[in-house]
Amino acid sequence: MHLPKWLRKSLVVLITTLTFGLVTPPASLLVDEAKADDSSFDATVVSNKSAKTEEESHVLTREQFVQQTMEKAIVQSYEKFGEKILPVIEDEFNEIILPRIEEVLVSLAEQYPEEKLVNLVISEKPSGGIGEKIFHIYDKTSGKDIVRFHVRRDHPPQDGYWFNFHYHTYHDAFQTHYELGRIYWAKNTPPKWMS
Repeated sequence: MHLPKWLRKSLVVLITTLTFGLVTPPASLLVDEAKADDSSFDATVVSNKSAKTEEESHVLTREQFVQQTMEKAIVQSYEKFGEKILPVIEDEFNEIILPRIEEVLVSLAEQYPEEKLVNLVISEKPSGGIGEKIFHIYDKTSGKDIVRFHVRRDHPPQDGYWFNFHYHTYHDAFQTHYELGRIYWAKNTPPKWMS
């Protein structure tokens, strides 16, 4: 199939733009373009170029990793809070806890080479009931958790209920609580998570 040069170029730009560079345009578009531009065309150059572009598209920058993970973290957090808790704590969570989660993710991203960041993914489901899990970041190649983000209900005597946001890391087998912040609920018992 021979397409006009302007149409081939338009399709390459359109595919690249719509997929944010994550999908390589079909080799046939690239091959035709290479043939039209260079009479001494070498198919191996185009196929190597396509393979390299595809490989590079699977690398996340640190900024992309943090942005994508933060977007998913917000969704997981809101899902955990449910319809009863979210409206009460949403503003404080966004102002206090989310920036601290982002700091942890930035620090995590700096510890990994950019080409390995694509292996770090966020867990799919927070725990309901009275479970602490909001989300975990794990290495999809090994299946092992790297960082666990949790929220615990604290009830100090005579002080009402507090939500204690914290995280654990694999460095000490998830034993230490690294506090992200606390949000006050009320004197009465909070509803179960995801309710």
